[in-house]
Amino acid sequence: MNASWDTLKLLSDPTRLRLLALLLREELSVAELQEILGMAQSRISSQLALLRQTELVNDRRDGKKAFYSLRPALDQRTIALLHAACDSVAHLPELAEDGANLDRILKKRRDHQEQYFNLIAGKLGKNYCPGRSWEAIGHLALRLTPHIVIADLGAGEGLLSQLLARRASRVWCIDNSPRMVEVGIELAVKNGLANLSYKLGDIESVPLPDKSVDLAILSQALHHARHPETAVKEACRILKPGGQILILDLKEHAFEKARELYADVWLGFKESTLHGFLKKSGFQQVEVNTVAREETEPFFETLLASGLKP
Repeated sequence: MNASWDTLKLLSDPTRLRLLALLLREELSVAELQEILGMAQSRISSQLALLRQTELVNDRRDGKKAFYSLRPALDQRTIALLHAACDSVAHLPELAEDGANLDRILKKRRDHQEQYFNLIAGKLGKNYCPGRSWEAIGHLALRLTPHIVIADLGAGEGLLSQLLARRASRVWCIDNSPRMVEVGIELAVKNGLANLSYKLGDIESVPLPDKSVDLAILSQALHHARHPETAVKEACRILKPGGQILILDLKEHAFEKARELYADVWLGFKESTLHGFLKKSGFQQVEVNTVAREETEPFFETLLASGLKP
């Protein structure tokens, strides 16, 4: 830590004092400080280096830019001394001009972001945005899973359930493929998910008791069922009163090769068909919406359907 005498010596230089007055307000890059002060970069950098060496400021690299800010661990006496020194010269024209230039720089930052988001408003989900992928958003959403019992019907290896189990109290994965169940069990053990259980069974005859789960999920499973409406009724049977069903499945399409390529039994469903399945099974507050469309042929679309068991 700097002794008060050493700090006073540093503050005796007008350039260093002006820099500190700015950094008391905001973290700034060298280029921004240069624009605010109207000084050469070499002069500003040399003074910043001295302030960094004496542990009054920190620097942070962000790509090719270096940002400077006050050291967060400064003791209260040093901070009080900095404020007193800056307040004592705040009336000078140079400091007033620095403050006005800082306000302009900060406004430029805000305007740049505002212009960008104004430009893409209404197109945010369609334009590329670094780091904003549906995979990443899915991981975020799955962290919101409450402490409930979930049945993943037609789960396959249970990739979705592997994520849900990190927050849910219990997740049951039901699938009619012995190999899928075997692989899923291996993954659950490998990931230490003791609350994730697999059962061999059919989604049209789910091996779970009545009113035993809070959430039933049919994710891209219904178009593999021989009798999809029966599968929806089974989901209703195993749900507790107030439980919810979520169905993610293909919208009706004409890509016949799906039967051969993906063992699909149904070429998707109309929104009205899924709505009918849910209502006939006794679900209330039924909603069915198109939530995605692939960019390449055959341009599969995805429906999300939901309902509550009374």
